[in-house]
Amino acid sequence: MTDSKRRKGLTVASALLGGVLVLTGCSGGGDAKATDGGDTSQAKADEAAAKKSSEAQITITPKDGSNNASINNSAGVKVAKGTLTDVSMTTEDGKPVSGALSADKKSWKPSVQLQRSTTYKLAAEAKDSEGRVAHENASFTTVSPANSFIGNFTPDNGTTVGVGMPVSINFDKAITNKAAVQKGITVSSSSGQEVVGHWFNANRLDFRPQAYWKENSTVTLKLDLDGVQGANGVYGVQQKTVTFHIGRNQVSYVDAQTKKMKITQDGKVVKTIPISAGSPENKTYAGIMVMSEKFKQTRMNGATVGFTDDDGKGEYDIKDVPHAIRLTNSGTFLHGNYWGAKSIFGSVNTSHGCVGLSDTKGAKDPGTPAAWVYDHSLIGDVVVIQHTGDKTVSPDNGLNGWNMDWAQWKAGSAV
Repeated sequence: MTDSKRRKGLTVASALLGGVLVLTGCSGGGDAKATDGGDTSQAKADEAAAKKSSEAQITITPKDGSNNASINNSAGVKVAKGTLTDVSMTTEDGKPVSGALSADKKSWKPSVQLQRSTTYKLAAEAKDSEGRVAHENASFTTVSPANSFIGNFTPDNGTTVGVGMPVSINFDKAITNKAAVQKGITVSSSSGQEVVGHWFNANRLDFRPQAYWKENSTVTLKLDLDGVQGANGVYGVQQKTVTFHIGRNQVSYVDAQTKKMKITQDGKVVKTIPISAGSPENKTYAGIMVMSEKFKQTRMNGATVGFTDDDGKGEYDIKDVPHAIRLTNSGTFLHGNYWGAKSIFGSVNTSHGCVGLSDTKGAKDPGTPAAWVYDHSLIGDVVVIQHTGDKTVSPDNGLNGWNMDWAQWKAGSAV
C-alpha cells in the first residue's frame, strides 16, 4: 500500500472512530466534566425555582372531590409554616358561606352549619415568613338526606316539664345499628339518677330513670351522632346539646270507680275533682300515662279513632273541646266537657274512653274544674288511671314507658 493510500485509510478510520465517540457521548458516556456541567445547570435552575416558592403548606378538609361529607365538622383550612391571608367558601352557585379565622391565623372554619346534599368550594391563600404566597383549592359535597338520618326529640331545649317526661327520640329512618347510635346519645340528670335507653322499634328510642325524675333537677341530652352509621349507607348528622328543667312533682290519680281525680304535689293531695271516665262499652285504658300535648281548644272526631256510625261518619264530632290534654297517641285525653249534664261528673261514666271534667263552652271560664287542671299541669306530668276494667295502656302508646318495670326497660337497651 502506498503512503497516500495509507494516509487516506487512517483518515477514514479516524473519522469513523470520531463518529463512534460522538455517538457514545450522546448516549451518556464520554467526558465527565461535560456531563456534570449539564446536571449542575439543571440543579441550579431547580434550586432557583424552589427559592421562589412559598414554604406555607395549606391543608383543606375534606379532601377535594369528597362525597357524603359531614355538615358539622368536616370543612376547614389549616396552614403550616405560614399564616392564612384569605379563605373563601361558597356553594356551587356562588353563595358565600361565612367563616372565622383563628387568632393566630393558622386555621379557618365555617361559622354556620352546612346544608345537606350541597356542593361547596374552598379557596385558600397563605404566606410564609418571607411573604411568599401559596394557594390551595378544593370542592366537596355534603351527605344527602337519602344517606343520612336525624332524630326528632322531645322535650324541647329550655322547657320545664313534669317528673314523668321521658326523652323520646324518633328517627326519620330505620336504625339497624342500634348500639352505635345509642352510644352516640347520652342523657344525664343533675340528680345523679341512672338513665337508660329503651328501643321500642327501629325508629324510636326513649330514655328514663328507674323512678320519676327528681323535682327541680336539670336533664341534659347530648346527641353526638355526626358520622355515626345507623344503617347500611346511612349516617347521622346531628351534633347537639339540649337541657330541660324538671318542675314540681305532680302526679294525678283518676279512679273510674269512685269517679274522682286526686291531684298530688310532692305526695300531698292538693285538689280533688269529680270526673266521668269511659262508659262500660268504651272503657278507659288503665295505667300510668304522661301528658304529651295541651290544647286550649281542639276538635275531636270519633271517625279518627274508630268510633263511626253506619254511614261511616264519627259517632261524635265536637269542634271546640276545651282544655284538652293528650295522654295517648291513640286518642285518650283528659279534657273539659260542656255538653254533658253537670250531674254526670262524679256519678256516671259516659265517655268514649277519655276522662271528662266539667267545663264551659269556649274555654274562657277559669273557675271550672277542667280549667284548673289545665292551668296547673305541665307537659310531662303523670296521670295514673285506675279501676277502669280495661287493659293497661301499651308503653309505646304515647310517652307511657313507665308501664314497664325496670328490668323490662333495661332489656330494651342496645348498650
